[in-house]
Amino acid sequence: MLRGLDISDMLIIDRLELAFQPGLNVLTGETGAGKSILLDSLGFVLGWRGRADLVRQGASQGEVTAWFDLPEGHAAHAVLEEAGLPGGGELILRRINGSDGRKTAWVNDRRCSGEVLRALSETLVELHGQHDDRGLLDPKGHRAILDEFAGTAPLRDKVRQAWSGLAAARKAAKQAAAEREAIAAEEEYLRHAVAELDKLDPQAGEEEQLDARRRLMQSAEKIRSDVVNAYEMMGQGGAETQLGDALRWLDGVAHKADGALEAPMAALSRAMVELDEAMEGVVAAIDTMSFNPIELEETEERLFAIRAMARKHEVLADDLAGFAETLRGKLDALDAGEAAQAGLEKAVRDAQAAYDAAADALTDARRKKAGKLDKAVAAELAPLKMERAVFATQITEETPGPEGRDAVSFTVATNPGAPAGPLGKIASGGELSRFLLALKVCLAKGQTGLTMIFDEIDRGVGGATADAVGRRLAALSQGGQVLVVTHSPQVAALGAHHWRVSKAVSKGMTLSTVTPLSAPERVDEVARMLAGDTITEAARAAARELLGEEFAS
Repeated sequence: MLRGLDISDMLIIDRLELAFQPGLNVLTGETGAGKSILLDSLGFVLGWRGRADLVRQGASQGEVTAWFDLPEGHAAHAVLEEAGLPGGGELILRRINGSDGRKTAWVNDRRCSGEVLRALSETLVELHGQHDDRGLLDPKGHRAILDEFAGTAPLRDKVRQAWSGLAAARKAAKQAAAEREAIAAEEEYLRHAVAELDKLDPQAGEEEQLDARRRLMQSAEKIRSDVVNAYEMMGQGGAETQLGDALRWLDGVAHKADGALEAPMAALSRAMVELDEAMEGVVAAIDTMSFNPIELEETEERLFAIRAMARKHEVLADDLAGFAETLRGKLDALDAGEAAQAGLEKAVRDAQAAYDAAADALTDARRKKAGKLDKAVAAELAPLKMERAVFATQITEETPGPEGRDAVSFTVATNPGAPAGPLGKIASGGELSRFLLALKVCLAKGQTGLTMIFDEIDRGVGGATADAVGRRLAALSQGGQVLVVTHSPQVAALGAHHWRVSKAVSKGMTLSTVTPLSAPERVDEVARMLAGDTITEAARAAARELLGEEFAS
């Protein structure tokens, strides 16, 4: 419930603080006095998207604060918890609009985004503007009204989930069919390529090994003879023999040299060992360089075959094995595709069946509740002086979608014997407003903690009909809170609390004020609404009669 609104430097309001009450709150005033500014300011602090030029001329920023009572179990508590904001029995919203257009918002003194404000506003306030009834002219909105009345949200959620599942199943089946078709178109190529690759059987790293072996064999003929000559120079008749002879000569005379030859002999021994290791290495090199000419030819053939295959498929030689696996996987998918496609088609049928079941349940619920809505609206139309009007909800089948497969439209017959037709073509402006009010009353039943605001919902009606509208609004406010902006004296007279909106020029600046009215002031305001600028005693008497016995002089 909205308890207060504090406005600073917004449009033509310099400073204004209002304290609202439970029940029916009415705001009256001449056209252009600033009643819409109050709603603009409230919408601003609630995060609604509206006009941008809200800051009063000459002010650096505009600010609006609104505070609400939050009873236990109110839907706003869940929004606060999800946003990580402090809760409690009171909710304070504050929002600043700088002259540069920047906006900053707080919830219970914690910074928050406009999205959070809008989420909170959906649980706090419901606004019905001057042209709200235009929504009744669009049948696209009728289904949402019926669903709100019927409480079909859980069933709608199941339909949406089933529709998502059906869409996903259809997409998977379609994509798999397209992929299988694309693979089938290149099946001949795939089988030929896989056969070639399987026959060649290239291995990762094989090209580098073959290339190195080929180069070695190609150079072996050129260097092998030199290596053999080097070996012969080191072996028998060469360095090995000479070193051996030198060591034997020294050994024969070492005992006569008093130890002078021991170090040279040890060095020769080490040289003999090193020479032996060198000879072993050379022998191994000679063995490596020994090859069959046929091996060179075979190595070159395989190397060239691998490189040719890589060029053919435009991949690296080392990637040929992986490429073969990819092609083999496509063939496997093609071979298994028929069974897989059958499984996907079955998934589509199962998803379709699930959607049909969910949509049927939603349709049944809508049809059952449609009759109840018609009866509820009829009961509300009688007090609104439209007891002879017939309101009917028609449900027809339309293209299936995430909201089901029902098209909903409201039809009316406003006069006995007259044919029924679409609401927008049959009802007048005043009748549309009353149909809207009747629907809102039906939808409001069971809602708690929601402030309902009606902006000139009574336009186009007067006299006894306006009185009937006012009485229905007063009844709607019982146990809750309704704010009404009105030009109707009959509606204003039925308010439990009354404010007058007026504007005046002060120091060359137009400012708007809102004044709570005492009993005598209410009499004068209603009299003004009846008679105009000149308030006569007859107008005051008529006003007292509208206001009731407690206002009688």
